[in-house]
Amino acid sequence: QVQLVESGGGLVQTGGSLSLSCAASGSIRSINTMAWYRQPPGKQRELVAQITSGGSTFYENSVKGRFAISRDSAKNMVYLQMTSLKPEDTAVYYCNIDHTDDYGVRFAYWGQGTQVTVSS
Repeated sequence: QVQLVESGGGLVQTGGSLSLSCAASGSIRSINTMAWYRQPPGKQRELVAQITSGGSTFYENSVKGRFAISRDSAKNMVYLQMTSLKPEDTAVYYCNIDHTDDYGVRFAYWGQGTQVTVSS
């Protein structure tokens, strides 16, 4: 089993910045892609940003140029630096990893989520 714990959410004013962190622990063997998703109130969960084991990144269009994803593979950590925040960024943010165990089985793990609220 792998556990993910997010931290860093909170309340910020429009234009402000927040940094999210996610720590993976447990029976970690091989972490492939690491990602951040978010679920705004009343909406479906959506991919915000992801980073591969090789460092390639993807960003959802609305966050390009404002958010930056990074990872520390040695520490099994993934980060999301968010700047120029807007009220529409308000959501619960979830950490996600694509993990492969010793038997080659891939499984996606999720964190419990952290609330980000951007006030106008």
